[in-house]
Amino acid sequence: MAIFKSDAARGMFTMVLGAGVLSANDAVSKYMVESYPIGQILCLRQVAALVAILAYVWWSGRWRDLRVNDKAGQAWRGVTHVGGAALIVWSLSLLPIATVTAIAFSSPIVVLVFSMRLLGERVSWRRKIAVLIGFAGVVVIIRPGGVSFEWALLVPVAAAIIAGLRDLLTRRVARVDTSLSVLVWASVLLIVVSLFTIPLGWKPVTLGASIWFITNGLLNAGAHFLMIEALRLGDAALISPFRYTAILWATFTGFIVWHHLPDTMTMVGAAMLIFSGVIIARRDRAVA
Repeated sequence: MAIFKSDAARGMFTMVLGAGVLSANDAVSKYMVESYPIGQILCLRQVAALVAILAYVWWSGRWRDLRVNDKAGQAWRGVTHVGGAALIVWSLSLLPIATVTAIAFSSPIVVLVFSMRLLGERVSWRRKIAVLIGFAGVVVIIRPGGVSFEWALLVPVAAAIIAGLRDLLTRRVARVDTSLSVLVWASVLLIVVSLFTIPLGWKPVTLGASIWFITNGLLNAGAHFLMIEALRLGDAALISPFRYTAILWATFTGFIVWHHLPDTMTMVGAAMLIFSGVIIARRDRAVA
């Protein structure tokens, strides 16, 4: 990254790269769910991710960072992490990857709404308008009551709501626990819960499939690491909007691999969500 002269530029590049890796992770999950059950995918890919994370902890000697201080907060966040991950993989089995990605990125709107209602946080009129625009964007994509509406579109909506709750709980947990602690224990809970799906019909794993599971896990861990690193390098208000390049990555991947292209209304809705997310991510200096 020597060509980037500032931490902000490196942060933006890292976030774009992380968004691309996240889209690649979703693409592999979508490919795997064609042959393996959701629980098995979640378990095996998370095992690979956990091994990679623990290898980093061992290399850096940061074992103390795995300590849990907010046990209740970590437990509830872990539950939302499991639910969100399952719903996203389920969504990918039902819908084009670009559609799932666009709807899933409405989670910042959920976070803001819950912050207003549950935490009593003051929100400026600009962000309130952004919430309305974002909500309208979701409606444009799913088109309830329209001829193109299908119930599967509600699955990523549910995933976005749960992801918003997860992010809200992350705010609480991050006050006393490290990012590594959150990542590791959420991974452990996801693995344990997904093991209970074995009686539902796990399939034998071939050598080729095992490589895909490992790739999926490494991409998952890599995406989280890159996004955390991006936010460390630059101001969150500047860096966070670049997460939305994941929608472009997902559109490209969906077209190359599955020959899916979003229709016009989905693209319009995605643009509204991006606009809403950028406004929400900006530092709010106005008085509510």
